[in-house]
Amino acid sequence: MSTESTERGATFREVFAVGEFRVLFGSFALLVAGDSIKMLALSVLVFAQTGSPGLSAAAYMAGWLPYIFGGLFLLSLADRLPARGLMIAGELVRVVVCLLLAYAGLPIWAMLALVLVTGLFSPVFGAARSALLPEVLPGDAFVLGRSLLGVTSASAQIAGLAVGGAFLAAAGPHTALAATAALSAVAALILRLGLPHHTPRRTPLPKPVTLSRATPPDHTASPAHPKPEEPAAAPGERVVAGGRGASARRVGFGGGSAGAVRETLRVNRMLVADPRVRGLLLASWVPTLWLAGAEAMIVPYLGGQGEAGVVLAAAAGGMAVGEFAVGRFAAPLLRERLSLPLAVLLGVPWLGFVAGPGAGWAAVLAAVAAAGLSYQLGLQRRFLEAVPEEVRGQAFGLLSAGLMTGQAAGAALVGVLGEVFSPQVAIVAAGAAGVAVAFALAGSLRPPRRVATPVG
Repeated sequence: MSTESTERGATFREVFAVGEFRVLFGSFALLVAGDSIKMLALSVLVFAQTGSPGLSAAAYMAGWLPYIFGGLFLLSLADRLPARGLMIAGELVRVVVCLLLAYAGLPIWAMLALVLVTGLFSPVFGAARSALLPEVLPGDAFVLGRSLLGVTSASAQIAGLAVGGAFLAAAGPHTALAATAALSAVAALILRLGLPHHTPRRTPLPKPVTLSRATPPDHTASPAHPKPEEPAAAPGERVVAGGRGASARRVGFGGGSAGAVRETLRVNRMLVADPRVRGLLLASWVPTLWLAGAEAMIVPYLGGQGEAGVVLAAAAGGMAVGEFAVGRFAAPLLRERLSLPLAVLLGVPWLGFVAGPGAGWAAVLAAVAAAGLSYQLGLQRRFLEAVPEEVRGQAFGLLSAGLMTGQAAGAALVGVLGEVFSPQVAIVAAGAAGVAVAFALAGSLRPPRRVATPVG
């Protein structure tokens, strides 16, 4: 019998039994809901002052654009500074931004500039949360925790947009922004009182690290069955303990230190240069690009009618159901084997738009396609194993920044197809491209063969 065949998946009860995860979970739900309300309120406020649909759309997207630049230049801060302090700082920045937008009487250009500049640090705050998760949840519980955050993201977006829309209609954008500031203040308080201090994974002035191949960690280790002692460091190397559920990694140090921007660029290059990490990044980024592009065409496909909101809500619901089902009911090895077929599923339903479905069938197809996003759960543990612990925050930040950037690029690219041909043709083309890239990335989407280790 092998350790793989006996490995048991985590349960929701086990995950929620961890107090620190409950804090991360609750603060994340407030974050997503608050951001949804904030960007919707800002868009309404800009449109009310200018009457410009273009500026209104720019205001709605302003919160996402900084991920490109923050992800490229600032992510090393996520490993240099304490995670709790970073997350609290992020919430307090949102409090100040929302109050300024609501009551400072800023001109439109100043509003957009404020959101863009302060948003540069959003990838850093998010990376701190992502990197803390495997420290809080060992082994397969980490993957289930990521699944729960994915479900929470979809649910909070739906709730935030629904409640935010109703609240905007009743109280106006200024009051909605003030309410968002209150949510962020509550989240900051929860983080301060609920999370202990975690030592940064890297010193404030780190020396260069290098990736090295390591033996995959033993996810069956537990307090009752501890792992063997970590290997001793070779001359010129330092052994970094992987923490709970992660392997020890040899991290080589060279001379010199660097500022945050230079270090972020250097580690980003190091991560992308590693074939294993690069393959997992591309497998996470590229299939979702085409899904985002197809979804961006829903509004023009339905002629700008209100049914588009129902279709997009159905897509968010499909994502939540897929994340829940795969995260909870698929065993760890099966979850990894499902990555390729689920990635293919991201594109297949959009091919059904060749028949020109109405809003009802469009909602069904969109929900099924978005359920395929659960393919990423099968990549999470492999990605965690592939990166050194000392740059874990930056690695997860780069992963998230690439996802955000890819979605924007997908919407723009498929939008061009919609302009040249038609929204229907663009949606079908996005589906076909999604299927093609999933098969092209099959080598990274399929889990590597693991050597069976006899037990007992």
